Amino acid sequence: MSIIHALTRLDSRQLFKLLVYGLLLVNFVLYVGDDLEAASYTMRNGGDFLKWTAAFTTSIDLVAWFTLLLLFELETAALSDEVLARPSVILLTHGVRLVCYLFLAHTVYAYSLIYYDLMQVFAIADVTQLCQLVAPDVSFSRNLEYAPLSVENCNTLSSASQFYFSEPGLVVMDIEGLTLERRLVLVDLLEAVAWLLILLTIEIMVKLQDSGTTRGPVVVTIKSMKIFLYGTLWIIAAWWLWLGHVRFAWDEALWILGFVAIEGNMGDWKKEIERDQANVALSAQDHDRAVASVASPNTANHQQE
Repeated sequence: MSIIHALTRLDSRQLFKLLVYGLLLVNFVLYVGDDLEAASYTMRNGGDFLKWTAAFTTSIDLVAWFTLLLLFELETAALSDEVLARPSVILLTHGVRLVCYLFLAHTVYAYSLIYYDLMQVFAIADVTQLCQLVAPDVSFSRNLEYAPLSVENCNTLSSASQFYFSEPGLVVMDIEGLTLERRLVLVDLLEAVAWLLILLTIEIMVKLQDSGTTRGPVVVTIKSMKIFLYGTLWIIAAWWLWLGHVRFAWDEALWILGFVAIEGNMGDWKKEIERDQANVALSAQDHDRAVASVASPNTANHQQE
């Protein structure tokens, strides 16, 4: 009953954020499962540290995103200016933020590396039928789906005459699958860069509003950038949906909504700043009037004398 009572005391925006953040957490668990399943095909022969981190790029990426989302929520809504101004809090938030950005930079690097590797893939020599590649550890992949290759399914998976190992000796694709795989990774890279740019715009707005700046050419430019970047992400979500990856599209939409909640916090903070600035200006005007009213009788008395 206490949890229900607490929920009933939340306003609509708080309930919205709680719902979105909860759904994002569920999606995170599902993505970790996806990475584990994919790694069971692509990492059977092992690899170095960077290879393993590349295999779990999505999971690492999401940990960094959740941490940054929490930081922005604390900075723009939960914590007071007095708390945020403490040296220990500044040091902690900046340190955690730096680690998160390093993880996100790794994501861009990982997608770039994967795309480069896919561009270096060439057709397997002397193979004209998929059944020639049947082996215990070989799987066929297309559109992020994997199927262990066997004599029972090799004739039904692809009728192509050229095949490619995206992971040497482990994962085989036909030209259609390889072309799609390259596009998928390129879109992943574009998406990662777009999100980094959104983070940059939020960071700039936090600094501007922290200094009392809520309007001007820079603010207008940042708003235009956000419209373009969020629009790009919605297009990517629609593309995922068109390819049949409903959960990817759903996840994209959830993250956009999560940062829309942060943008709402920024908007409330902007109104608070402008209200404080208006109150300061009004107080200054009242002070000037008081000074003028005191000075006027003294000036008149001096003239009479």
